[in-house]
Amino acid sequence: MKFATLKHPTKRDGVLHLVDQKLGRAIDVSDIAPTLQYALEHWTSLERKLLDESESLECGTDRPMIDFAAALEAGQVAAPLPRTYQWLDGSAYLSHVERVRRARGDKVPESFFHDPLMYQGGGDAMMGPRDDLACLSEDWGIDLEGEVGVIIGDVKMGASAAEVAAAVRLVVLINDVSYRKLIPGELAKGFGFVNGKGLNALSPVAVTPDELGSAWCGPKGAGKLDYRLVCHVREKWFGNPNAADDMTFSLFDLVAHAAKTRPLMAGTLIGSGTVSNHDMSTGYACIMEKRLVEQVELGAAREDFLRFGDTIEIDMFDHHGETIFGAIKNKVVCASGANGVT
Repeated sequence: MKFATLKHPTKRDGVLHLVDQKLGRAIDVSDIAPTLQYALEHWTSLERKLLDESESLECGTDRPMIDFAAALEAGQVAAPLPRTYQWLDGSAYLSHVERVRRARGDKVPESFFHDPLMYQGGGDAMMGPRDDLACLSEDWGIDLEGEVGVIIGDVKMGASAAEVAAAVRLVVLINDVSYRKLIPGELAKGFGFVNGKGLNALSPVAVTPDELGSAWCGPKGAGKLDYRLVCHVREKWFGNPNAADDMTFSLFDLVAHAAKTRPLMAGTLIGSGTVSNHDMSTGYACIMEKRLVEQVELGAAREDFLRFGDTIEIDMFDHHGETIFGAIKNKVVCASGANGVT
């Protein structure tokens, strides 16, 4: 199944829709589950009904259909989960961490190879896939981070990676927005960061793992998505790293890590961290990583951080060249007067 949420003027969490495989048509299923959060909380009792509607959408349905592609381009599609009960971000790709450390003249601590990095971010709002990335200053060092994420059902405290696999309800793409020039000052305080992160954007649809077949739990490991994450910055190709390659910790590992000392609630979103490959010919999924490589190899960073008017595009395609989640396309704008911000 592929889920999307359409914006609504009086409903903060939008209206839940099911979308067809081609991301061309969608049907309103809010009579079954008014929101995605509701569906997640009642998954056991509602999954069969939703699956029946999804199959009918492909084969013929009596429900009114909308042109989902047109709604998406018109900016009427919200994040599938417009606000999360919790947003946790890991750092599963140590090639990304290694490059950051190398630029500092440091090495990756041994503990990083068996104990995942993770921080807790703000999950109270997620940008839609065509929303503007509104920022108050270009001087903050605006950056994208292309990631894969999972949205889960309830997970008990102490659950193993094998146990949490059954609790993964949906897979999404994420643009985890970072303000690179604010992060060092916050980290220097020794208490994590808040201002160094902006609102995240999610892909147009969230996809159930069964839609991903062997690319999800195939030979490269369970809980790893064996497709390339295609990123464009300023309308130019920026990278297409494979999201399964060089992934030290699977998304199942990250969920289990988050549940080590507490249960996790349905509606929790957990990200993979910036997708990164050791093979630098695959490019990058964030500007900071490219700048660090340039700093080491060229003596100075050349790639600029994002400026007002710049665009970001993050997508993923199956082996037939079809988009799986739909593209995240965000434009960086000055916050004054954008998205209701004044």
